[in-house]
Amino acid sequence: MNTLNQVVAITLMNLRNLPGRKGSSLVIVVGIAGVVTVLIAILSMAQGFEATLRGAGRSDRAIVMRAGSDSEMGSSVVIEAARLIETLPGLARIEGNALAAGETYVIADIRKRANNSDANMPMRGVEPMSFRVRDEVKIVAGRNFEFGKFELIAGVKAANQFQGIDLDSQLEIRGAKWQVVGLFESGGSIHESEVWVDHAVLAAELNRGWGYSSMIVRLESPLDLEVFGKAMADDPQLETKAVTESSYYSEQSTGVTALITNFGYSVALIMAIGAIFGALNTMYSAVSTRSVEIATLRALGFSPIPVVMSVLVESTILALIGGLLGSGLAYVFFNGYTASTMGSTFSQVSFDFAVTAELILQGIGWSCVLGLVGGLFPSITAARLPITVALRGM
Repeated sequence: MNTLNQVVAITLMNLRNLPGRKGSSLVIVVGIAGVVTVLIAILSMAQGFEATLRGAGRSDRAIVMRAGSDSEMGSSVVIEAARLIETLPGLARIEGNALAAGETYVIADIRKRANNSDANMPMRGVEPMSFRVRDEVKIVAGRNFEFGKFELIAGVKAANQFQGIDLDSQLEIRGAKWQVVGLFESGGSIHESEVWVDHAVLAAELNRGWGYSSMIVRLESPLDLEVFGKAMADDPQLETKAVTESSYYSEQSTGVTALITNFGYSVALIMAIGAIFGALNTMYSAVSTRSVEIATLRALGFSPIPVVMSVLVESTILALIGGLLGSGLAYVFFNGYTASTMGSTFSQVSFDFAVTAELILQGIGWSCVLGLVGGLFPSITAARLPITVALRGM
């Protein structure tokens, strides 16, 4: 009998004996299922956060900020500069008007619905052209606000997250009372965590008549960013820069995503160590109770390699079952779960956990590695077991 046939024969025998070792086998399955569930859950948080920010980004849109600024919160664009920017080449136009809008971005103190804790809500003052530039924004309940009035529309995730954001309710923000007249969606992007108001009304209330935080512009094509940026740089009156919207939100997500991801791997690694010890203990116990069986096989002519492989395969199969179980639990309980965290501008960002196929495959891969590591040393012990010593225990 060749080595492969020996491996198959011993492995099938081991697997047929699993029902008699339910308790010990469950130690491996449950332990690894826990590791995989936690790993996928935390990584799906990072995946969802990143997807939310990147969902707002389009390569044919650019954000104009003051030179040296890395976020809208710390930027300023004066009105005179904004009017010059609207004349630059590379911008898409409609009916002779540039698809460009000045916007004011601030945060407002508010309380969360979930735990009544203080939070920072993003508030964006927009112009009529903002809705032409960001054409993915759709009113899904109520109506759009009327310019010139203290009215606001809220992203659906902001409405779910913050207290007082209900249709036809009145919300006091920064000393003014705003009427909530509508809710909007924007394809699941970060803007769904914001409330939008008329820029002119907000600027007057904040005494910011000098201009905007930033500008959002639509380019004729992504390739026109270079033309637009060069024209801006060549104008000595402008001290501004332009970055594509996709690049901007990608940079904004990097720090938080890396933090969540590193935390996820750290927690999973600690749990994995425990799962490996559980697997080692289980497989050592299995080898010990089958020592006579293994010695008999060796006496019948089975070589050590099939014994090693059979123990490894058994451990890996149990770990794979744990990985599949953990992946299933993560998908059922966490995929689409809505949470919020602090973004790079110190405002709350709501996002949905995203348990992707890539994360599931990664979790299953982890389970197989844990199974192999957990079965390696017991399998070597089984192969080195002296035949005469083991047979004396019959």
